[in-house]
Amino acid sequence: MSFEVSIGHRVGDFALDVDFAADGRVISLFGPSGSGKTSIVNVVAGLTRPQSGRIAVDSVRLVDTAAGLCLPPHRRRIGYVFQEGRLFPHLNVRRNLNYGRFFAPREGDVADFDAVVEMLGIGHLLDRRPALLSGGEKQRVAIGRALLARPRLLLMDEPLSALDEARRREILPFLARLRDEAGVPIVHVSHDLAEVVALADHLVVLDRGRVAASGPLAEVMSRLDVKALSQRPDAGALLELTVAAHDPAAGLTMLEGPVGRLFVPLSQAAPGSACRLWVHARDVIVATARPEGISARNILPAVVGEIAPRDDGELDLRLDCGGAALLSRLTPAAVADLGLVPGRAVHVVMKSVALA
Repeated sequence: MSFEVSIGHRVGDFALDVDFAADGRVISLFGPSGSGKTSIVNVVAGLTRPQSGRIAVDSVRLVDTAAGLCLPPHRRRIGYVFQEGRLFPHLNVRRNLNYGRFFAPREGDVADFDAVVEMLGIGHLLDRRPALLSGGEKQRVAIGRALLARPRLLLMDEPLSALDEARRREILPFLARLRDEAGVPIVHVSHDLAEVVALADHLVVLDRGRVAASGPLAEVMSRLDVKALSQRPDAGALLELTVAAHDPAAGLTMLEGPVGRLFVPLSQAAPGSACRLWVHARDVIVATARPEGISARNILPAVVGEIAPRDDGELDLRLDCGGAALLSRLTPAAVADLGLVPGRAVHVVMKSVALA
């Protein structure tokens, strides 16, 4: 999906001034509360008419104020999943789902009810009313209702924020399956970086109504100049890898990718499947020579690419590891003692148990 957004809009003291283009199955808008995430999706959905701007999905213009174009919400074919499911309490799950079909375009294929139900794992819930559903179940039903309207785009505004940690873990695999199987592009809003890492292809970082960064997820995650990411305690880089093999006796799974071979705790993922590894900067050790006689299973050659100061006085390093980026967080004393400068060849060391 191609997604073009240019919005100028002011409400009171808050000014939204964003301009970005993105491609991907899932485009995540990330930033703290008040950064403009929900304001953007409300403009995309047609709930807010911007003072100026242009929005296009796969070259279909939804808004173009210069041309006097602003399609009404019912003509945009946008599915919107809110923080809470917002199901009709007097209807059972089956009837809540079928409500979405009233908004599907009459021409073209009809959305496959059984396929949507199976993908979201809600077949056993069809006769229940919303009061008897958990928070995660309600969200899955709300997503199914939106899909049955056959939208050209699905907006998901903080879909997991109202759920506890257990319910988040329950629904994340369904959202990943939705991304991979539904064929509907998603604009996803979140302030939870773990959720973004699990789902997004393209990341747009927002700060006080403006775009701080926009690009492929792994590329933006490894930038040291994006403070909304780099200043976080859990800042780190994203690696795209393939499951190579499992060793149950050793309790390890072997992954392979541009960085080389990595060992992580034993996984249930099938060999040959793709996976993402979020490697926190605080878990990456830097050595100027390959260490021997240590317990860490992952030792990889790398080159120092960039060193940047942090607000807390520590330093962040971006490391080129086989064409992929890793981040490491060190004290100024460690950087000075090791003589680390851009271009210096080093080795990175990571414990298997630190990688998930």
